[in-house]
Amino acid sequence: MISSLRLRAAIVSTALLAGFLLLWHLATLGTGVVADVDPEYARLMGATAVAGKSAMPGPMEVLGKFWWHLSHPFYDNGPNDKGVGIQLAFSLVRVLGGFGLAVAVAIPLGFLIGMSPLMHKALDPFFQVLKPISPLAWMPLALYTIKDSSASAIFVIFICSLWPMLLNTAFGVASVRKEWLNVARTLEVGPLRKALQVILPAAAPTILTGMRISIGIAWLVIVAAEMLVGGTGIGYFVWNEWNNLSITNVMNAILMIGLVGMALDQVLARLVRLVTYPE
Repeated sequence: MISSLRLRAAIVSTALLAGFLLLWHLATLGTGVVADVDPEYARLMGATAVAGKSAMPGPMEVLGKFWWHLSHPFYDNGPNDKGVGIQLAFSLVRVLGGFGLAVAVAIPLGFLIGMSPLMHKALDPFFQVLKPISPLAWMPLALYTIKDSSASAIFVIFICSLWPMLLNTAFGVASVRKEWLNVARTLEVGPLRKALQVILPAAAPTILTGMRISIGIAWLVIVAAEMLVGGTGIGYFVWNEWNNLSITNVMNAILMIGLVGMALDQVLARLVRLVTYPE
């Protein structure tokens, strides 16, 4: 039954993709005679000299360039001309660095909050004030204090990754079944052993769900952060290609951002399934 559902879902997804590509192709074929357009505006929008040709690249052009990027991912022709593999590597290092710092802070603090109603009440006002702040709002302060664009981007990733993990960890720890805690108390299990052998396995699915949400937000934010700080990274690549009026490369970068984000999400989703036990 499950395999049949998956097969039907794959057929529907393929049909939707084919329909989207067909509509995209038809939309970029051309519009007949081009109306009078200011030459400077036409050059700015990337319009070609062919009458009626759309300035938006078609799917075959984008996919052809995408294959070229996959074939030459690590070329380096200077500060403003690096392969997309190099740019993605810079972004991933920043995301994983900030995400790792958030894990190191959020999970222990989440355990403390989840196991202590007193700490939950004491820290909740601070969380309610800090949580709604956009991570990018921290960027000017980070640049001023850290004085390094890459480290500032890592700090922004740390901030945006912290809250989903922290709140999910606290919720998961607080939601552990009382019967299991009572058994641990009856057996006189120490606090550390209880946390590692009773609470952590029970709360692991919730904790990893928070991590899955965090990695998605982190990958989302790093693109905007790199547009602000510049230098390297897939966000900078998007902005630089827009400045070069290469809409094809911008669309390729968008596709790669989506694929990498999906891969990161699937890794965490797999971990969630591994630690989720049937009732």
